[in-house]
Amino acid sequence: MSLKQTPLNAAHRAMGAKMVDFGGWDMPVNYGSQIDEHHQVRHDCGMFDVSHMRVVDMRGAGVRGFLRYLLANNVDKLTMSGKALYSTMLLDNGGVIDDLIVYFMNKEWFRIVVNAGTADKDIAWMKQQATQHAPKLVIADHPELAMIAVQGPNARAKVWEALPGSKELTENLIPFSAVEMGTMFIARTGYTGEDGFEIMIPAKAAPMFWATLAEKGVKPIGLGARDTLRLEAGMNLYGQDMDETISPLEAGLAWTVDLKSERDFIGKAALIANPPKRKLVGLVLQDRGVLRGHQVVQTAHGAGEITSGSFSPTLEKSIALARVPKEVQVGDSVQVEIRDKLLNAKVVKYPFARNGKGLI
Repeated sequence: MSLKQTPLNAAHRAMGAKMVDFGGWDMPVNYGSQIDEHHQVRHDCGMFDVSHMRVVDMRGAGVRGFLRYLLANNVDKLTMSGKALYSTMLLDNGGVIDDLIVYFMNKEWFRIVVNAGTADKDIAWMKQQATQHAPKLVIADHPELAMIAVQGPNARAKVWEALPGSKELTENLIPFSAVEMGTMFIARTGYTGEDGFEIMIPAKAAPMFWATLAEKGVKPIGLGARDTLRLEAGMNLYGQDMDETISPLEAGLAWTVDLKSERDFIGKAALIANPPKRKLVGLVLQDRGVLRGHQVVQTAHGAGEITSGSFSPTLEKSIALARVPKEVQVGDSVQVEIRDKLLNAKVVKYPFARNGKGLI
């Protein structure tokens, strides 16, 4: 089966990208040094092709009421046009179908961005629930839209250079909000722990915009650095840090679940009936080695498991997110099983790094 390609596939190859199979997509893992790309984003800015992610629009008179039921976070928090909310979407058993961003555009239009690997499943679930609870809603995805993220302390200034008229529209845009600019949709969001924009743009216009950003000195960044950046920023990756078998309350995502309001939502009863026994913590390795997903973590309260781990270019140490018994506390010493050895690690509060600097 051939891999799916984004509209920027030829541009990546022309820039010397090393391409890999990423969930069925032909994507750039790096364009040279992954560590250099990581530092480029932390200290200047870089651009990412995230066109494999899917944009879904929900339109209709009952859209807010439907999303109040569909999502674990409460869209009633969204009152200003363009404002965004991060949420999980749950199964009845409380497991995570996906994590997503939902934008309130107007009372009959919300825009949702979902992960690439779960997009078809997500849209099927949304439509299935809408058939039962809001049959008049129109749910449409937009494969004709590409998405480019520009991230880093200089990201906004570079986008303003590359996109005439964008500064006036977005200079006062607060984080986690978006604005339309003709056929483009510019959101002040990201997956790196740095400032910047995620820009949805018609696929046919994407290569020209990518080339213009490159002319302004914005370096392309691959999936490898994207992963170390998001890990340092303490951001979950679907399929590693949570999935359909994991409660958001055990995935460090309790802040995305609104259990305070009286509204019902899919998975709420299961979350209340099954209080968390585990939690997500940060780890910093004290010995020499590299923390990786699925390594066993031995604690005084029982065993846990690393969900995401890597070398941190910013801290120059090995770091991880790990699901451990809820009794484990920040500051505790634990041991990680690596190649038949027990190596020492310290439990820390994540994020590990954001806004250009280490926090640990």
